[in-house]
Amino acid sequence: MFHLAGAEDILSGKVTDVYFERTKKILHSLGKDARVNVEFVVKKFPALNNWGIFAGLEEAMTILDRLPVTVEGLPEGSLFFEDEPVLTLTGNYLDFGPYETALLGLLCQASGVATRAARCKKAAGDRPVISFGARRMHPALAPMIERNAFIGGCDGVASIAAAELLQITPSGTIPHALILLLGDTLEAVKAFDEFIDPNIPRVALIDTFNDERFEALRVAEFFKQKLAAIRLDTPGNRRGDFVSLAQEIRWELDLRGYQHVKIFLSGGIDEKKILQYNCIADAYGVGTDISNAPVLDFSMDIVEINGQPLAKRGKKSGKKVLCRHRTTGERRVLPASRAPEQKPDWIPLLQEMRREGKSSFQAPPATEIRKFVLQQLEQVEQLEQVID
Repeated sequence: MFHLAGAEDILSGKVTDVYFERTKKILHSLGKDARVNVEFVVKKFPALNNWGIFAGLEEAMTILDRLPVTVEGLPEGSLFFEDEPVLTLTGNYLDFGPYETALLGLLCQASGVATRAARCKKAAGDRPVISFGARRMHPALAPMIERNAFIGGCDGVASIAAAELLQITPSGTIPHALILLLGDTLEAVKAFDEFIDPNIPRVALIDTFNDERFEALRVAEFFKQKLAAIRLDTPGNRRGDFVSLAQEIRWELDLRGYQHVKIFLSGGIDEKKILQYNCIADAYGVGTDISNAPVLDFSMDIVEINGQPLAKRGKKSGKKVLCRHRTTGERRVLPASRAPEQKPDWIPLLQEMRREGKSSFQAPPATEIRKFVLQQLEQVEQLEQVID
């Protein structure tokens, strides 16, 4: 059996920390409930991050659309900063409180993956980044991880199930297993070329048996213009200076007229290495760094009870709005009593998605969310300066 919670377990509130269930029992027994406003906020990002990509909203709304609550939030894929509410809920606590564990789980991990993917894509610039990380996580999570890697900016995903969810063609080259089983790099690429759809780019993995430079030349000299790229996935104990190795291969390919052959790097790639390898690489396959990204540590905090501002220590009480200035781009978190309609230069960023029992939420296609993320990444330095 697989150790998984089913959809019914999540939607019934069974996937929760037990103290929420005990709180529910106590409040029911006392006949006490309250209308509350809660907000989802990240107080501090993981190392390297000073911004995040909000993801997991579509799954969270699968829960919230069944509950009598009012929901306001950022559109999925929105770039946000510390201490900014990305989602707020208003309703009777007992109607949604026991779902805190599930809602946080959906938002924290999805946003962590999307944020790490966005950072890798931003580092790579116009070079393609393919998500190779499905094998590093529980297979049941692969579609969720790959979807959020894609909306975060990755140009493709390797997992078939995830590609079907995203309605895109899965991306991949040749595994070492095929080369080992056929006994030769060139024979493996020739077999790939013979049996695999000709619309799939011919990319040769060249580090299984012999010196990468000579393997690259063997394949290039056989396939010539048909060869799209060579892939280096050399293990760490043999890699040495990856940049120097790739530069040597680039030199030899160019010298013989194979300037069209791209260099695709994979194996232990992360944001820092992308910045280091951009001088020689044309594309990247990123696995564990994205799929095992640190979660964004959202908290779900009560900030208002029965219309009165109240929060635990360390938190700012009262319902809030997140706004952006029309001309300067400055962002502010304001008390709801000072909402933007009273300040015409400030644009509210949180959108109403559900009011009591009626939903206005419509999930856009993943391709549209990804486009939205990439547009924001072009402006992130300017936004960081405004925040600072």
